[in-house]
Amino acid sequence: MTGQVRTVDGRVAGRRGQATRQKLLDCLSEMLSTSPYRDVKVIDVARKAGTSPATFYQYFPDVEGAVLEIADEMAKEGAGLTELVAGRSWVGKAGAQTAEDLVEGFLDFWRRHDAILRVVDLGAAEGDKRFYKIRMKILNSVTNSLADAVKDLQSKGKVDKDVSPAAIAGALVAMLAAVASHQKGFTTWGVKQSELKPNLALLVHLGITGKKPAK
Repeated sequence: MTGQVRTVDGRVAGRRGQATRQKLLDCLSEMLSTSPYRDVKVIDVARKAGTSPATFYQYFPDVEGAVLEIADEMAKEGAGLTELVAGRSWVGKAGAQTAEDLVEGFLDFWRRHDAILRVVDLGAAEGDKRFYKIRMKILNSVTNSLADAVKDLQSKGKVDKDVSPAAIAGALVAMLAAVASHQKGFTTWGVKQSELKPNLALLVHLGITGKKPAK
């Protein structure tokens, strides 16, 4: 956490205050992983953190405000997903590795932040612009880099000029997000995690290059 941390009324929080605020966020994160978002109440978060609802309200206007704080921190980490694609080669075996690394990194990020991402998706689906912006911040980090990769391949004559880089990139990232949020569901279709990743990487590689990855 960087910069000054302030209370709801604008005062700068001291070291103890910052620690209390972070503990409240940590407890809320833990509760979101085991309880439906709508069921989480301020009094329960405060009790779990060993403090009072009054203390909670010193730092957050409500549960939703605290959830947005967690989501914003997650989005900052999510912006780093661009490193999985930016400047990477999509040619030959290196291209196959790029596709695999993107899939691995994307699925791993979703697993680690599954609880808060479910809340973000819910808020975005309900039309809350704050959650929508957070969701798009995460997805854009990969979408823009993939679009640049397609443009680069087009400039080298390796991808047809009629292909829309933005459309291809957006479709692939939407697919990745949908698969990532449904990882546990694949087992009901008889799909093992060890099978999911290489086949998803195949689709990504085909989408970007139009070719099967080199072995």
